[in-house]
Amino acid sequence: MAAITASMVKELREKTDAPMMECKKALTEADGDLAKAEEILRIKLGNKASKAASRVTAEGIVGSFLSADGKLAALVELNCETDFVAKNDDFLALAASLAELIANRDPADVEALSALELGGQTVEQFRTALVGKIGENISIRRFTRIAAQGKVASYIHAGAKIGVLVDLVGGDEQLGKDLAMHIAASKPKSLDASGVSQDLIDAERRIAIEKAREAGKPEAMLDKIAEGTVAKFLKEVTLLGQPFVKDDKQSVEALLKANGASVASFVLYVVGEGIEKKSSDFAAEVAAQAAAAKK
Repeated sequence: MAAITASMVKELREKTDAPMMECKKALTEADGDLAKAEEILRIKLGNKASKAASRVTAEGIVGSFLSADGKLAALVELNCETDFVAKNDDFLALAASLAELIANRDPADVEALSALELGGQTVEQFRTALVGKIGENISIRRFTRIAAQGKVASYIHAGAKIGVLVDLVGGDEQLGKDLAMHIAASKPKSLDASGVSQDLIDAERRIAIEKAREAGKPEAMLDKIAEGTVAKFLKEVTLLGQPFVKDDKQSVEALLKANGASVASFVLYVVGEGIEKKSSDFAAEVAAQAAAAKK
């Protein structure tokens, strides 16, 4: 039996928002396997155990570039330590310059981007100088460049905390704008089912089977229940399967067909997505729950 440490409980707590004691029980049942413990919590607590998936914890902005003809576009996530710096003019200008540089020079990765020239010096030198000027760490987290098959629609939302690019083939400018706003609101994981990782699908299937089993459903029905759950999950997380936000009676796929259009690709960035925020009151929470248990 693996030893369950406070740091393991804390990590699972931050990933799921589940109560501390439930996290400890799940880890014990999973013999310390964090991924398995997360599945156990989802079976027991349902969607309450996956709240952290949408939690934004890092600061920064999404910088964007879109060419005049809509054929070339880029997004870049530039991170910093505080929201105050995320509003700094020099920080905003760096994000915009990086996005344009990415679109025009097509670097392979962040390391290659950092070696490109910006303002008479390398991007890395520019970044380091800005860190010294502002007094706060700045990092380039990720970027995407699109050379469009059709025409790119761009949407930046919530103080540049969310950025979307959609390569729309056919349709018109309004349709592109609507789709970009839909993606920002509904946050699909992929265009269609082929883009959803098999690990995610397998996890949904396992969770559905265990939840049905705990609910007393006959063993013969479990696979059918799981297939239905997975089908529903894929509709929820794929762009084409989602109901359109401006008319939930039709799917995005139906909307595109009605307009003789298709989506070649899309990109969605949410600042800080997937970065866990360090909890400063975990010790206080432990003490409070221990005191409550004594009472």
